[in-house]
Amino acid sequence: MTLEIITADTLAPLRHGFFTRRGGASSGVFFGLNCGPGSSDQSEIVAINRARVAEAMAVAPEALATLHQTHSADVVTLDTPLSGDRPRADALVTATPGLALGVLTADCQPVLFADAQAGVIGAAHAGWRGARDGVLEATVEAMLALGARREAIRAVIGPSISQRAYEVGEEFMEDFLADDPTNARFFAGGPGGRPHFDLPAYGLHRLREAGIDAEWTRHCTYSDPDRFYSYRRATHAREADYGRLISTIRL
Repeated sequence: MTLEIITADTLAPLRHGFFTRRGGASSGVFFGLNCGPGSSDQSEIVAINRARVAEAMAVAPEALATLHQTHSADVVTLDTPLSGDRPRADALVTATPGLALGVLTADCQPVLFADAQAGVIGAAHAGWRGARDGVLEATVEAMLALGARREAIRAVIGPSISQRAYEVGEEFMEDFLADDPTNARFFAGGPGGRPHFDLPAYGLHRLREAGIDAEWTRHCTYSDPDRFYSYRRATHAREADYGRLISTIRL
């Protein structure tokens, strides 16, 4: 099966992609293109999957950079390929051609950034905690430090869990309302009266408040098991583990 890559016109002409799970070598609960070294999948199979992604991005496997993600607002600026242990952070930026920046997700937001004119790109992993703590804005600031212009940056949120599938607790909602009462717009009542959170809408709001032209691809990871991995869906199914999707961009 060939790789399936979702792209966005606003990031053109830069090579980029939100990869689905199709076209990978993994089996079992990881069936497909599992690119997560932190999963319990066989490491050599994950390496094969990542090599396929690198080939699609026209870079060597060692030039495909991902992080040890911790749901933080920490950003790493790269000018050479990563070596050794992956940095603990949740976003990458670079102005160096030939490096592919990647983030791994399975419901959280993968966000790709580009100022194509300045030759500066970024990639962020933004779950609710990272988004709330400012990882999206921190990525923008790191890009500006490399010469990007705020008005020229474009950001695209890839496949993420949608509001319909994202039930949360009352305390979760109260914490967001304590930050800003207008955050109520990102919550809606679900079955049984429990709130449902609109993570992509919140991400778009944070990006647009930062002055960034942003969009969401409108793919829900939870509701499309043939194309996407989902941590929450795996948890509901009582599966032992779950695959990680990869989203990448390069100059």
